Amino acid sequence: MSKASIFTPVLIAGCTILMISFAIRASFGVFQIPVATEFGWPRADFSMAIAIQNLAWGIGQPLFSAFGERFGDRKTIIIGALLYSLGLVLSAYAVTPGQHQALAILVGFGIAGTGFGIILPLIGRAASPERRSLTLGIGSAIGSAGQVLGPPAAEILLQSFPWQTVFLIFAAVILLALLALPILKPPAKTNAHGEPSEPMLTVLNRALRDPSYMLIFLGFFSCGYQLGFITAHFPAFITEVCGPIDPSGMLAGMGIGTTSALGAAAIAVIGVANIGGSVLSGWLGGLFPKKYLLAAIYTGRTLASAIFILLPMTPTSVLVYSAVMGSLWLATVPLTSGLVAQIYGVRYMGTLYGFVFLSHQIGSFLGVWLGGRMYDLNGDYTLVWWIGVGVGAFSAIVHLPIRERQMVAQAA
Repeated sequence: MSKASIFTPVLIAGCTILMISFAIRASFGVFQIPVATEFGWPRADFSMAIAIQNLAWGIGQPLFSAFGERFGDRKTIIIGALLYSLGLVLSAYAVTPGQHQALAILVGFGIAGTGFGIILPLIGRAASPERRSLTLGIGSAIGSAGQVLGPPAAEILLQSFPWQTVFLIFAAVILLALLALPILKPPAKTNAHGEPSEPMLTVLNRALRDPSYMLIFLGFFSCGYQLGFITAHFPAFITEVCGPIDPSGMLAGMGIGTTSALGAAAIAVIGVANIGGSVLSGWLGGLFPKKYLLAAIYTGRTLASAIFILLPMTPTSVLVYSAVMGSLWLATVPLTSGLVAQIYGVRYMGTLYGFVFLSHQIGSFLGVWLGGRMYDLNGDYTLVWWIGVGVGAFSAIVHLPIRERQMVAQAA
């Protein structure tokens, strides 16, 4: 294996774009209470906007991926950043639930053009097969480190500005991602990895007829459900349910004196733990069968969530759960994207992963929407948590029959 640095310009630039995009995307849960309070809306209204955003992200992902593989990744990222910024600017002036929900489509498409579905295949194609899994893990980890920055930044800004101004600030920040484009030099679309040149539809048709691809598709659903629900509702859940913070304790000494601040901090803790978890899963994916690692991750999530909801919520339990869940948070991403590349090749990895990611975002839509809907009906999130436990167990099981053999056609 080459001793050249794994931190190539493609990886560095890609991670920069991901980090900015994900920082903003991860902060929307912090706006749940401010937006609902200002307009007197039920929790389900703004939740629906976030849910639609996630669904639009999922629908847009295979479209943006296919566009990028046909016309270039840089053009795709520029379009994504512009849509993202435009959606945020217009949302700052939205005053009805319908307006927020319609504009969430623009934001969702913007995330699709600047997020994991575009960047991970790009850096995956630029890496050697031996380093691909680890590279995808590093990309997932560093990119999603934005989650450490986004929610606390939103919480701090909301102390000084109305939520509308914070949206405008974020609209400007996402455009800063474009400054990374000069060093983002995608690899040439050649047969660099020994794969025969085939039309995209031929490769896609082969994958869709493979039961393993359908199992990967189904298994990614629970990841989206759990992450979507927690990102959108965990800060509000903590604010309303968690026990009081000791004013003389360590958290208060760190400036976390309210459960609202703890909610934002919890998302940041998830992001910090996710950095190590994503790199570790990427490294392990190069050593062990990815399907067994994925089954183990979903099992861990299921057990952690069940234990958390069964115990009284305290600041300590919130932080412990956030750390555990964070270590498993995006650990699925390098393994799932790496599994797609391993079985079906890297030439159309973006499009194939994009369709799998659609399942993730359908789950995310349901997790966010059900969270708001069940809260308005029952006054709490308990049922939604237990649904998450159930779908997590389903994903742990459904990965086991996957066959990790290569399906790339042999060159003539």
